[in-house]
Amino acid sequence: MDAAATAAPPDRAEGVVRPLHVVGIGGTVRPGSSSEQALRTAMRRAEALGATTRVFTGAELAQLPMYAPESGSGGPVAEELVAELRRADGVIVASPGYHGSLSGLVKNALDYTEDMRADRLPYLADRSVGLIVTAYGWQASVTTLTALRAIVHALRGWVTPYGAAINSAQCSFADGACSDQRVLEQLHTVADEVVRFAELVSARRAPALLGPQGGPR
Repeated sequence: MDAAATAAPPDRAEGVVRPLHVVGIGGTVRPGSSSEQALRTAMRRAEALGATTRVFTGAELAQLPMYAPESGSGGPVAEELVAELRRADGVIVASPGYHGSLSGLVKNALDYTEDMRADRLPYLADRSVGLIVTAYGWQASVTTLTALRAIVHALRGWVTPYGAAINSAQCSFADGACSDQRVLEQLHTVADEVVRFAELVSARRAPALLGPQGGPR
């Protein structure tokens, strides 16, 4: 997709043109993990297509308390995460495959969308969501991707058709560079589809997001 062709939707509050905004969530508590590097690769592609981005990796996700609706604010990282998701046109989620499913770290972050339940567009409604899974083997990659799809559907998000399932036994991200051109193309496809879908729906969803959103928990 040509970056110059990327549409900029009207700003929800001021009626001015602004770039699409894509939020990335993923990684592990280990800095530079394969899932974090895969996420950053896809997010760089989204930026190249003209989107603004905000990435929440393992270091920040680890600061989130276990989600509990009755506990009040989850702290500054939780507040920023929810605020960024509210303004997002698209989301990219990257998880390791742990014992056949997504990590608790990533699932806990997604649970914070419950704070958006009373919004005009609740949870991930009308947002394109791209999915990436890295695992040491194919079985966990595929089952984790299936689990993520089910979760995003439950959160009313629009899962993009293409999901990247990466076997980290066959691909590395030394110094942030993907060692396998085919995997790089997969990650670019995820970002391309997130941005393309966001272009199609962002202008229509903008009126629903004008004004205040839902209150606290």
